[in-house]
Amino acid sequence: MDALLGPLTAVLDQSLNRALSPAFTALGSPISWLELVAFVLAIWMVVCNMRVQVLAWPLALTSSLLYFLLFWSGKLYGEASLQLLFAALALWGWWQWLRGRTAEGDTLHVRTLGPKGRVTALLVTLAAWPLLGLFLQHRTDSPLPYWDALPTVASITGQWLLGRKYQENWPVWVMVNLVSIGLFALKGYWLTVVLYAVFVPMSVAGWRAWQRQLRPATVAA
Repeated sequence: MDALLGPLTAVLDQSLNRALSPAFTALGSPISWLELVAFVLAIWMVVCNMRVQVLAWPLALTSSLLYFLLFWSGKLYGEASLQLLFAALALWGWWQWLRGRTAEGDTLHVRTLGPKGRVTALLVTLAAWPLLGLFLQHRTDSPLPYWDALPTVASITGQWLLGRKYQENWPVWVMVNLVSIGLFALKGYWLTVVLYAVFVPMSVAGWRAWQRQLRPATVAA
């Protein structure tokens, strides 16, 4: 077994090193091929989400796995772990958009969460933020544990809302994207900074696009 795993590990390490090699340089920081491909797939994913196209989910799965490799190599463990969760949630969201049902048994459609649901989602997110920050501070060498933790927990909320086609996912993404811009700028991931800066107006556009798709009386129970 070791005779097989050794060469395989060497090939994987070599492939990852090539993927992390610079494609070009921006603002004095190298932009890797890995970050470049993940960037393109992520933009495509958001466009599909805006149009409520199920192709968004396999794109999310692939881009999340690529960003996991990128963030783990940069010691952003909260963001890296989030990408693995995103990959799992992409499979769940894919299934939801194909087979999911509302509480009333209807096919999933764009709808709103309602005041009670919004408050619950906000309180759960705010409660989870310091808990994850504390964990990252004491259990990892993350240089920015609490800043890393905020977009991580808020992104989980946003992904759940997106998977269930709640319109409120879009304002959550606006907040996540704004915080992430500062986080990735500190780490020198400039292409990813551009990506999240582009995500902000795209999230606003998605919010408006889903607003137009709301059916009458779509407030969730």
